[in-house]
Amino acid sequence: MWLELRDAVRRFGERRALDGVSLALEEGDIGCLLGPSGCGKTTALRCIAGLETLDAGTILSQGRVLEGPGRHVPPHERGIGLVFQDHALFPHLSARRNVEFGLRHLPRPQQRSRAGEMLELVGLADCADAYPAQLSGGQQQRVAVARALAPRPSTLLLDEPFSSLDVALRERLVGELRALLKSVGATALVVTHDQQDAFALADRVGLMREGRLEQWGTPYDLYHRPVSRFAAEFVGQACFLPACCGGSGLLQTELGPLREGHESTACGGEVDVLLRPDDIVHDDLAPLRARIVERVFRGADFLYTLELPSGRRVLSLVPSHHDHHVGEQIGVRLATDHVVTFPPQRVLTIAGGP
Repeated sequence: MWLELRDAVRRFGERRALDGVSLALEEGDIGCLLGPSGCGKTTALRCIAGLETLDAGTILSQGRVLEGPGRHVPPHERGIGLVFQDHALFPHLSARRNVEFGLRHLPRPQQRSRAGEMLELVGLADCADAYPAQLSGGQQQRVAVARALAPRPSTLLLDEPFSSLDVALRERLVGELRALLKSVGATALVVTHDQQDAFALADRVGLMREGRLEQWGTPYDLYHRPVSRFAAEFVGQACFLPACCGGSGLLQTELGPLREGHESTACGGEVDVLLRPDDIVHDDLAPLRARIVERVFRGADFLYTLELPSGRRVLSLVPSHHDHHVGEQIGVRLATDHVVTFPPQRVLTIAGGP
């Protein structure tokens, strides 16, 4: 493995900011730590960078122990690049000089050449002599990435790199950053609280909760195969519908039968089935009717909150040319490929990730 955390523990007084976190990244992979504020994701990044010291556990880079019992490699000897949330550019230095800052061990001509290469790579060759105050937020971010990549680090760490950018700009830059990292074969670990950023950027996503790694997997698996109710609720939007397990391999729900899949828990009684908005399809020919109680226009589609005959509510994503109003009854049916169940809860939950 290229980068590994093994049972990492970091305490602040009585609180465990990291509580036995283990994860691994292959060379060239982009990983992302996702979770609510205070879950420990930034602490994990700081420990990898060497800015925090583990209380227990091990951190390895290409098999080399960076942190472990009796060992702490200083940050500047780890070969790890770090992009801070606020970019941390030197305001009195030009873009080129900011990139050259981490290359002071090289002769001056090599510094200038390498900085020029990196600014060209991030599309800012024409801004080499501009100062940070003369650059947009997106340009400042790209300078920060160029500076971090210039020394050819083994791994690049990015702490909330898009938090200060507006929505339209961050959507574009997420794609640009992924393409850039892939073009140079960089291994990277990114911290974010935004699941859309995580899904668009990462090959592997780690969902953290109260210092623990709740799930580590592909974005697809986190969305379609969550390992816990917390993961199901945090990632995407979710509702849970009661179901009865029979001996025939079918789950009987108010919306119709579902065949148990490999994601289902073994059952012989009542369970809650996870349903995503795209699992419930608007179909005028469907015999089951549901009443629209809320609708959110999202451009290409509507997100309808639907009330079933029982009074339970579910979510449905419907193309925007199906323009129905609150109070209307529409036909609905199930169209799910992933049957995920959890032990039942008495309180019905409709939840959406941030």
